[in-house]
This record gives sequence, C-alpha cells and structure tokens, in this order.
Amino acid sequence: MPSFDTDVPVLLLRLDPNPFHHGTLGAVRSLGRAGIEVHAVVESARGPVGRSRYLHRAHELPAGPLTDAPLLALLREISERIGRPAVLIPMDDRGAIAAARLAGPLLGRFLLPAQPAGLPERVADKAELAQLCRELELPHPATAIPGSAQQAADAAAGLGLPVVAKWSRPWLLTGLADTGLRSTTLVRTRDDARRLYELTERAGSALLLQRQLPGAPDTDWFFHGCFTRGGSCLIGGSGRKERAWPPRTGLTAVGRWLPNPEVERSALRLARHLGYRGILDLDFRRDAHGRYHLLDFNPRPGAQFRLFTDQSGLDVVRALHLDLTGRTVPAPRGAPGRLFRAENYALLSAVATAFTGPPASRSTGVRGGHRDVERAWFAADDPLPFLAMTGSWLRSGVRKGARRMRANAVPHLTRPVPAHPLGTPRQP
Repeated sequence: MPSFDTDVPVLLLRLDPNPFHHGTLGAVRSLGRAGIEVHAVVESARGPVGRSRYLHRAHELPAGPLTDAPLLALLREISERIGRPAVLIPMDDRGAIAAARLAGPLLGRFLLPAQPAGLPERVADKAELAQLCRELELPHPATAIPGSAQQAADAAAGLGLPVVAKWSRPWLLTGLADTGLRSTTLVRTRDDARRLYELTERAGSALLLQRQLPGAPDTDWFFHGCFTRGGSCLIGGSGRKERAWPPRTGLTAVGRWLPNPEVERSALRLARHLGYRGILDLDFRRDAHGRYHLLDFNPRPGAQFRLFTDQSGLDVVRALHLDLTGRTVPAPRGAPGRLFRAENYALLSAVATAFTGPPASRSTGVRGGHRDVERAWFAADDPLPFLAMTGSWLRSGVRKGARRMRANAVPHLTRPVPAHPLGTPRQP
C-alpha cells in the first residue's frame, strides 16, 4: 500500500440527498482502510453511509437547498470541528461545482485540485460539453438547442423521433423531484418536445435534444481517472457496463474493468486539452459504426470507482489524497477483469430483464486478468451499511408502491409530460 499522510483527514461532500449512493460508501471505506480520518456530509447520520466503521464523523446536511453563502458557512463550521486542514472530495456534480466556486474562501481550510476557473461547471453542462466535443472533433450525438417550443418540435422531428431530451444543467433539478422533471427524458412525439420546452423556466437551464444512439449489449462504456498538473493521468481505466438500472440506460448495476484503447485515448486527450486536475467520470456509447460517443462528463468520482483498484489498493480517491498532500503516487499495477456489482440495482436489473429484456453484456472477463468482485454494499469487515441499506431500501420500496397504488386510485384531471428516464437515478 502507498504511504499516506494520515495526519490529513478527508471531507466527502455530497449535496444531493441520496441515502443509497454507494460511491460515497466506497470512498469512506477506501480512505478509512488506509488509516485516513474520514468525515462526510450526508443527508442523515443514521443512513447506510453513517453506519460504516470507517467513517469518523457524519455531518448532516441542513434542510432545504444550499446556495453558496450557507454552504460556505457550513464548510467553515465543519472545518472548525475537524480542527485542521482536510482534503475535500465532492461526490456529486453540485458539490464539485460549488467547491470550485468556493475554492478561494476555503483556502487554508481544505485542499482542492487547482482547476482552471469554472472548469467543473463547464464540463458538467451538457450544452458546453456538446460544444467542447465539436471543438475537439470527439464523437458526440447530434444535438440541437431549440429557442422556442416550435423549434423544439421541429428539431425533434429533424433528429428522428424518438429523441433524447436533456436539461443542460441537471444539477439545478435537485429538489424538483415532485414536478415530474427528470434530467434525461425520451421524447416520442413533436408535441412532447413542445410541451417539455415550455418547462424550461422551471428547469432553470436550456433544453437539449439529441439523436438517440440505440443501446445494446456491449455498447455502454465508462472511464474513471485521477489527473494531476497538466492533465497527466495518475490512475485510470475503462470499463463496460454489463447491467444497468433502469435497464439499458441507467446507472451501472454491474460493470467490468476492460481495456478499451479508443475510450482511453479520448479520455486522456480531453483531460490534457482542459488541463484537468482531479477525479473525473466519463460515459460513452458505441454507435453502429464502432465510434464511441461521449455522453456525460462528471467532474467527480463515479459511483463504481472502486472497480478500478489496482493490485496495491490504489484507486482514484487514494491517488487524489496522495497528490494533494505532496506524496508520491506510485505507478498503478493494473487489474483488468475486476467486476463491480451494486447488489440492489443488479437485482432489480436482473429481474426486469429476465424475460423481456435484452441479454446482459458478455461477462467473460479478460484472458489472464483478475476475476475478483468489488461489491458496492457488502463487506465482511464493515457489514452494518449493507444491513442498513437493505432495510431502508425495502422500506422505501414499500412506500413507493403504496404511493403508486393511491395515485392510480385517484383520477387525474391533467397529465404531465411523460418522463421516461434514460439516465441514472437522481444524482448531481
């Protein structure tokens, strides 16, 4: 294991109140097992992450949305509780964008990667990402940004229905779950596109319409990496999504570390061009011609980042801590073939696709590679988060089922724009 400066603690920051975010738990365990004191901003200290033996202290999010001023006050308060400078690692897009904006006032309290001004917000913005891909000639789905409801209808028809609709700044939707808005929607008719555009003011950002790239086994890929000065990669790898929830289009329920030179070249080229420093998570989809289109750029760890753990235990959050504390980051010793499984979502995906869905991606592994499994929730040395997740998840499922039954029993006078989620369950 690398030599860590264990006198420097870590604060994990997550502003999206999602109790089932297994990426936060993965970071707690990874850093805690290295002997680092781990703090986390979470929705509830009684949630699954708060039960981990490797979490030194949970700091609960206050109720309601957090603008920059109250967030800065909260982080300063937490810094006083910690008592010494700490590495700050945002675990969602909102947190990454806010941390970059507040980097100046937080100087001396927290260690953060020195990013070009506004970079996390730029790459997380879907419209900015589309423009960036055009500049670099990276494959990206054909995209239209309509300026009116009629333009939205015309663009949807021109791209070829159904089309994928995205809000440019999806992190602004946090707290709007009851409005029916989703970060990503499958638009099937011209009228649906027109009505969705009329919700632009409520969404808080521009509407994008993109040509749909059909999903199939082996088409969805991702890249996770940690970068230092000048966009130099400390550790990184490409992986294939083998199961998703929702099926075919959602978050990674089962993924495998598989070398993919084209995905890796695109990721490294993009990071060097931007001068990116820190952790990133990229999503790609292969089209019928074999080109890998960049779909999303997340300026923080992906939920399945522990998939890319080398033989010495190095992963992206450990590499970032080493880099920001001035320690040497050893050259990674790869372990392709590793499998990541998010138990709750893998179960849902398997059940949903057992009879009607497409087959999962081939899980044959890599010849000569490692075949060990990284589980999102269960760990023999830290069992309480798994037990807490299972109980909370089952209770949440019962509550949602009861609400749907009540809703179906009440006649609706109006119907909202149908939202068919293509993206992951609500994150940053």
